[in-house]
Amino acid sequence: MSTIPQGGSSDRHWSNAVLRKLIEFDDDTFDKLKQLGRDRMATLQELADEAFTDLLKKHGIPIDLKDALRKSARLQDAAKPSPAASQGARKRARKS
Repeated sequence: MSTIPQGGSSDRHWSNAVLRKLIEFDDDTFDKLKQLGRDRMATLQELADEAFTDLLKKHGIPIDLKDALRKSARLQDAAKPSPAASQGARKRARKS
């Protein structure tokens, strides 16, 4: 497991670093999450990873490089005019 670099100014170490944050749950929510983890044989970390991944997808934020490339390709394809639309434009230009 990687750790967060201490005192270094190099950004290249951050790409593989583990960032830890403290999240507070009320007792009822935590009990339900623990039970869900037991039912699915998953850790709380795995449940959190799934939840954050779903949240990012819901808001259209790419999860990883592969997802970002797919989104970029879709945006480029959408920006290209379709062949049928460009033929219609050519026909209208000839009539003028």
